[in-house]
Amino acid sequence: MVAMFFTVSVVNNYALNLNIAMPLHMIFRSGSLIASMALGIIILKKRYTASKYASIALVSLGIFICTFMSAKQVSSVSTTSKEEEEESISAFLWWLLGIAALTFALLMSARMGIFQETLYKKFGKHSKEALFYNHALPLPGFLLLVPDIYRHARLFSQSEPFQIPGLGLSLPIMWFYLIMNVITQYVCIRGVFILTTECTSLTVTLVVTLRKFVSLIFSILYFRNTFTIWHWIGTFIVFVGTLMYTEVWNNLGSLLDGKGKKDEKKQE
Repeated sequence: MVAMFFTVSVVNNYALNLNIAMPLHMIFRSGSLIASMALGIIILKKRYTASKYASIALVSLGIFICTFMSAKQVSSVSTTSKEEEEESISAFLWWLLGIAALTFALLMSARMGIFQETLYKKFGKHSKEALFYNHALPLPGFLLLVPDIYRHARLFSQSEPFQIPGLGLSLPIMWFYLIMNVITQYVCIRGVFILTTECTSLTVTLVVTLRKFVSLIFSILYFRNTFTIWHWIGTFIVFVGTLMYTEVWNNLGSLLDGKGKKDEKKQE
């Protein structure tokens, strides 16, 4: 499980160096729902209802639309010379490699979720223990990335100074961003590990997918990332497919019916 966790984390982060934009990165990782279902059918021999398969088809369609439109943006760079044309082809090939890396990480992440689910059933639910070992044991693996880490540490130190509100301390703004990222990541990941002990891997995947959707919207609005109408359509389809899978409408209907019956009994 530690090996899978380390591999997924490194590959997902490295994909950003391969012409993969952050919005596409978030949307593509939403496909973990498809990967979880596919591996659940193959490994755990599970079977699902027609509505579940329809929801997976919607999510797949949404991701395909966003991926296709991003590919179109990468390959449609105007070229006026042979050198620029070669650069455009090279960028597109790197983008394809990035998509391959994301696909690999997607399948590996789904396999890890299923492995966690079976592990907890066999040995009990210990979220804090799993959280600690998953992050402590891979640390030696980052020795392989020391040159890259050192280079970025120098770049961080050269960033503009930032005054921390309320503390009166000043530090480079990139280090401040890193500290805030570590804190929010800890809160998020700890919640996910607690969730894995209480729910199935598919349920966890759905919750994380919705969280990614919110992150995507924030990323587009705050950082003004390029996002066409087709990207919005694809994102909307992914969101609808996820809601269909969770049977939100059926659950809301049952909840409203139950509330109505309670009100009728009170009136009687």
